[in-house]
Amino acid sequence: MPKKQKEVWKQVDQFFADALIAPGDGFDAALDANRKADLPAIDVTPLQGKFLEILVRSTSARRVLEIGTLGGYSTLWLARAVPDDGVVVTLELEPRHAEIAKGNLEAAGLAKRVELRTGLAADSLAALAREGVAPFDFIFIDADKVRYPEYLQWSMKLSRPGTLIVADNVVREGKVIDPESADLNIRGVRHFTEMISAEPRLSATALQTVAGKGYDGFVIAVVLR
Repeated sequence: MPKKQKEVWKQVDQFFADALIAPGDGFDAALDANRKADLPAIDVTPLQGKFLEILVRSTSARRVLEIGTLGGYSTLWLARAVPDDGVVVTLELEPRHAEIAKGNLEAAGLAKRVELRTGLAADSLAALAREGVAPFDFIFIDADKVRYPEYLQWSMKLSRPGTLIVADNVVREGKVIDPESADLNIRGVRHFTEMISAEPRLSATALQTVAGKGYDGFVIAVVLR
């Protein structure tokens, strides 16, 4: 992607963030903590975080499942959107990432709304199913793309009619359109999309996004029955 174009995306992102996210309201301290901890720079942007918050609020979600915590930046936006008696169950593979996320949640005063489970997401999802937890109202998938198809299967088992499922990083700089790609992440996203297309219980769309972090997008699906 041309460097000049990316700079425009970054400036536009900053314009809207400055206008629509009040100072001190965008969890800047968490982003700073993640940078200082040398976590991968793959957090959602502040505007995307606000987008997730608005989706959760607009659906009146009380139970949220997040697959992929990293340093908890997106978790903060989700947790702020649920009511005081709501919960965000977030799953993270790396213990170090989970510890940083816990620190960010505590610093923001939102730790009481979050249940953080560490380990393989597939194992945590299976455990949730065995425990017979109540269905989730909102599910955010933002983890290893290779396993997106598996995460979709679990999401269907842990949802109810009306549950909103949002998956991030599905455009892959436009490379998702290549059916011959050897990239396992792209193959995972393509299979995930094919599964949604073939699933009569889901109605879905996709949104392409551009920002300072690049060209990507979301798949958004609602469970019909």
